[in-house]
Amino acid sequence: MSEPIGRIPPYLRKPPPGGAPPGPPAPPPADRTATLRPFVLTAGRVNAADPEIDVETQVTLRKQEPWTGRPPLASLGPEMQAMVALCVQPMSVAEISARLRLHLGVTKILVADLRAAGYLDVHVTDTLNPLNADTIMRVMHGLRAIS
Repeated sequence: MSEPIGRIPPYLRKPPPGGAPPGPPAPPPADRTATLRPFVLTAGRVNAADPEIDVETQVTLRKQEPWTGRPPLASLGPEMQAMVALCVQPMSVAEISARLRLHLGVTKILVADLRAAGYLDVHVTDTLNPLNADTIMRVMHGLRAIS
């Protein structure tokens, strides 16, 4: 089965068979994310290719299946490795962004890349009917609690 080339950036694609495995990555400086510009982390992209990923979207780590080929974790950038490590527990895109001190737009793009590469599962809330009685009651109770 071939991978969908249009959705997976070149640096996340599975290496060709017989290709040399990458060497160990150099340890990044302590504050590498502060020195890199956001367009470097996203390869110049400004919008995530996956419209399902939003601020409140829950993200979890996808279990490794032997029949799916995904790039080795060591070949990913340190920001992506940190995202994979954080998503062992369910976490929202906004929380990932805050914990890694990344711009929210950058985080959405990197989460979409990791989803396309097979590392993350995205759990989308049902927003087809936001005006159901349960949602309205929860909002009312929440507003009363903070007032």
